Amino acid sequence: MGTRSSPERTTPAPAAGPGDARADRPRRPPLTALSRAPAPDHRPPPATVIGEPMPAAAPPSAPARHARQARAAVAVLFLTNGAVFFNVVPRYPQIKAELGVSNAVFGGAVAGYSVGALLAGLLAGVFVRRFGSARVAAFGIVITTLATLAIPFAPNWIAFGAALFVVGALDAVVDVAQNAHGLRVQRLYQRSILNSLHGVWSIGAVLGGLMGAAAAGLRLPLALHLGISAALFSVVAVVAYRFLLPGPEDAERTAPATAAAHPATAGGHPATADSHPATAGGDPVAPAGRRSFARPAVWMLAALGLLAACGALVEDAGASWGALYLTGLHADAATAGLAVVAFQTAMTIGRLSGDRVVDRFGQRTVTRVGGLLAAAGMGAALAVPSVPSALAGFVLAGLGTATLVPAAMHSADELPGLPSGTGLTVVSWLLRGGFLLSPLLVGFVADLVSLRAGLLSVVLAGLLTFVLARVLVNDPGR
Repeated sequence: MGTRSSPERTTPAPAAGPGDARADRPRRPPLTALSRAPAPDHRPPPATVIGEPMPAAAPPSAPARHARQARAAVAVLFLTNGAVFFNVVPRYPQIKAELGVSNAVFGGAVAGYSVGALLAGLLAGVFVRRFGSARVAAFGIVITTLATLAIPFAPNWIAFGAALFVVGALDAVVDVAQNAHGLRVQRLYQRSILNSLHGVWSIGAVLGGLMGAAAAGLRLPLALHLGISAALFSVVAVVAYRFLLPGPEDAERTAPATAAAHPATAGGHPATADSHPATAGGDPVAPAGRRSFARPAVWMLAALGLLAACGALVEDAGASWGALYLTGLHADAATAGLAVVAFQTAMTIGRLSGDRVVDRFGQRTVTRVGGLLAAAGMGAALAVPSVPSALAGFVLAGLGTATLVPAAMHSADELPGLPSGTGLTVVSWLLRGGFLLSPLLVGFVADLVSLRAGLLSVVLAGLLTFVLARVLVNDPGR
């Protein structure tokens, strides 16, 4: 005690008055220098060591229970959505025979599905904003299954096409809603999960096809078959709805969540230069739920839509033209059918494993490498035409574009300057437009030159993907 009081009293002792005592405080250079030295040591710990690393590390390693439940629930919706339509496809031969129509007429009726999806697809964002992605996705599946019940009772091909028109329109809305909800869950995880969800959709499509094939093999009446599947899928969707995320669509975009999730955005200052090229120019991100149209966002959306269309072109090439190309190489029917199997298997594997790859290298890098992989693989298959090289080319095309559509959807949903859900809706609509136009384009070139020349569109799509990948969001956690 005595030693502490003596220095305190000796310093003001020479001072003649209060003015000198005031001058004494700023006249302490050694003390101010020392006080500045420890200041950085004391300030950072509460801000960075205690405050930031905990929230940044917790979400990737241990997501909250409600986030895990929501991920499982939305995965169930993807699975069910994939199964609903492909559950009907194996019954097409029976439906065609009962209607007694030609291939051309039946094809026109089946096209009603794509037309309905295109016309209703742009309304998906309105439904999502009005009712929420959870309700639209879950109960949309229920309504879709009910719509399929009209198929067995269609008296002619026009009524059959009208039923498929309704099914396609509903599926387009459900597709946007389930992707929107999957992106909400992805923001909670702060890492990529959308690719695996699309992989689960592919598994659902396979399961639905197996269900339909089994029903056809057992000669179940079509009405009974679709009635059983509608009841099953509806129950699954309603149960999954209970575990989806509540609240508004932009709930995961709030400032506190962003600051806690992104160390670079602590303090409420978003690191836009690395998160999205659209914001690198300094355009501020509009508040959640109040975003409006901006010209740069429209151009970005057009580029993302073109990217999605490239993915649709490659997927359609594997599904629609693979078997025909192998047949032209003198492959038997069983071997020719392996083209679509090889393509879809590679794409499913790529999507199920794509999240880890995207988390490590970023969406832009993965998409660019994938585009080059697809272009090189299919280019080599066309340059050296043979059955083994063609199968390898379709495998590389499926693997290379596996993460393309999920990446385009994610980036569109994160675009600033657009109303919530609009970017995802437009890109999904352009994706379906790509599926509709792709067979026409390849078929036209095939008739004009050859199918080998028509499949060069896959090479061009891969190269265009490499160029346009720069518009993608690189951080999948946003």
